[in-house]
Amino acid sequence: MLHAVYAPKSCSISYSRIPCYQKPLAPTRLRVSVSLPEPNGVKVEFTPWLIVGLGNPGNKYHGTRHNVGFEMIDRVSQEEGIVLNTIQSKALIGIGSIGEVPVVLAKPQAYMNFSGESVGPLAAYYQVPLRHILLVYDEMSLPNGILRLQPKGGHGHHNGMKSVMEHLNGRRDFPRFCIGIGNPPGTMDMKAYLLQKFSDTERKQVDAALDQGVAAVRTVVLEGFGSRISRFNIGQKYKYHKV
Repeated sequence: MLHAVYAPKSCSISYSRIPCYQKPLAPTRLRVSVSLPEPNGVKVEFTPWLIVGLGNPGNKYHGTRHNVGFEMIDRVSQEEGIVLNTIQSKALIGIGSIGEVPVVLAKPQAYMNFSGESVGPLAAYYQVPLRHILLVYDEMSLPNGILRLQPKGGHGHHNGMKSVMEHLNGRRDFPRFCIGIGNPPGTMDMKAYLLQKFSDTERKQVDAALDQGVAAVRTVVLEGFGSRISRFNIGQKYKYHKV
């Protein structure tokens, strides 16, 4: 049985911009709730989050550069105790919470280029607004192991992101969490590079980044894109620079 987390006060909203293409098998819903002040002065918004890692399903692609989005979801799942045990809208999902905020974790299973076929319907079904759809994916423009969180942006020629934007009616104002994998060396084919596993050194950098990423995801969910995320991005940008 799936369990959704509810805040003390709740009110439903509708999100009509995203069409629901497929009736999900599991009729579990999350409620959208009001914002409540916390003792430390930080306002926590109890609107559900949909956190989606992009990648390709199957053992063939496990551990490859193009699948670090899946790895981040797995790491969040482990740390927050959210079990990924249900198939809905062509995605493997888990329902739980980070702190008291309800979240849906998802790993689309229809291959990278069709990721939007999962994101659009899930966002509509769970009534998640654009500002709470966090996409996690690999980014070649960033050095290996460097992370970057942004409240909005373009697709950056990433086919998975192109698919997601297409199924969100072309909208681009949703958060994204980029995980740097670096550029292909020399004249190496880009597709071959993306589907290649990390070297030992690269793997250590990525594993460390995933640990840092879990804390960053928690901060975004609980506090939004505030000063702590700005400092996180600056720290990531220069973390390989020796003083």
